[in-house]
Amino acid sequence: MLTILIHAGRALTPTTEINDAGILVREDTIAAIGPRSGMTLPAGALEIRATDQTAIPGFIDLHIHGAGGHDVMEGTGPALRSITRKVSEHGTTSLVATTVTASTEETLRAIEGITGYIGQQHQTDEPRAEILGIHFEGPFISKERRGVHPSEWIQLPSAATLGRFLKAAAGNARILTIAPEVLGAAPCIDAAREAGLVVSMGHTDATYEQARAAMARGARSATHVYNAMRPFSHRDPGVIGAVLTAPEVNAELIADGVHVEEGAMKLLLLAKGAAHVTLVSDGLSATGMPDGKYSLGGFEVTVSGGVCRNAEGILAGSTLTLDRALRNIVALGASLPDAVRMLTLNPAALLGIEFKKGSLRVGADADILLLDRDLHLARVWARGVALN
Repeated sequence: MLTILIHAGRALTPTTEINDAGILVREDTIAAIGPRSGMTLPAGALEIRATDQTAIPGFIDLHIHGAGGHDVMEGTGPALRSITRKVSEHGTTSLVATTVTASTEETLRAIEGITGYIGQQHQTDEPRAEILGIHFEGPFISKERRGVHPSEWIQLPSAATLGRFLKAAAGNARILTIAPEVLGAAPCIDAAREAGLVVSMGHTDATYEQARAAMARGARSATHVYNAMRPFSHRDPGVIGAVLTAPEVNAELIADGVHVEEGAMKLLLLAKGAAHVTLVSDGLSATGMPDGKYSLGGFEVTVSGGVCRNAEGILAGSTLTLDRALRNIVALGASLPDAVRMLTLNPAALLGIEFKKGSLRVGADADILLLDRDLHLARVWARGVALN
């Protein structure tokens, strides 16, 4: 693989801004980063001049169900390659493949397929996003706040069933979304934490007190905040109130302008600060595709005007891409470094991989994006391999 030196107008690491930056990439790793004036081009290396562009880390999507006409529940190599290729076109260089509530056997089949793909995904140099692991969204959720998850497959939380999922995942499980108020949630949260998973409260009717109890057991995240949650009120703040007032808890946000209104997004950012919000897509198979009918797990959704709904008219994920989420949150008033952080360092830190992903730093994977002045993607590198 060719050694390259990217000469950018500036780089957002994202915690530091480097003007007139140089980023030296050897193989799939960042070998050096700093002012270009302090670097020497190695013999045989290629310099890429992008002095009118901004370099940032590749986006990390913690919550995505599909893209490019395919769903992660398919669990096949061709489907997962299509998904990872499509999202990389929009700057996502790493993702956590997210399941949807289904039968235990169907979920196990999908987990085994995703796990098999993860084990061989680096055998080629084809540029596409890396699957970092699996996010279990369901089946341990609230029937009252299920959204579009099929009610017939929702289960009471079970450490034994979770154990079957973990065994099938063979060390690749990363996140568990759970409704903490449901009977059996406490021992399931304990089992998930013992296995090293991030526990995320979601699809939940939890009260403030129930959410705080889950946090005390180790819940560190909240799945697509506001959506599929007990509503907030001044006498019943519920899980949303608990998340807004807990600085240690990460908040997922779908910043597509459809799932959450502008005022509510601003409130979340003001309450949590940029260090504790992670932008996610919750993208479906329809991401990057024209309007039409698509699948989420085993059921059909209709996409019209880029908005996904099931047959009952309920929002069913999104077609949001993370490059658009970046522009949307900046348009809302966030600074570019803060917006970048919410798409890179924050998700990496939640997973405990911030030294390898989500940062422009020596030793990190060479997942690098170049943005033009309008914050549109100009170039993408995934583990040092150029997409375009």
